[in-house]
Amino acid sequence: MQVQYQHLKTIIKSTFIHEIHIARAKLSSHGIDSHIFDEHLTFTIGTSFIEEYKLMVSESDFDKALTIVSLYKT
Repeated sequence: MQVQYQHLKTIIKSTFIHEIHIARAKLSSHGIDSHIFDEHLTFTIGTSFIEEYKLMVSESDFDKALTIVSLYKT
């Protein structure tokens, strides 16, 4: 499956990859596909503390995903 990045929106950013994976699992449990941007880049150039990891969802799932993630963060 090829990911179309121009149709994705960032739902959460974090310097900690475990937070991204927890949010991704929450979204997945609600049937929302998500993609982690720059997950493996940190191993080569170490940018996660500067750029942060990004969890992205499709534009059509953005509002629902935002609600789910905001409930998780409270």
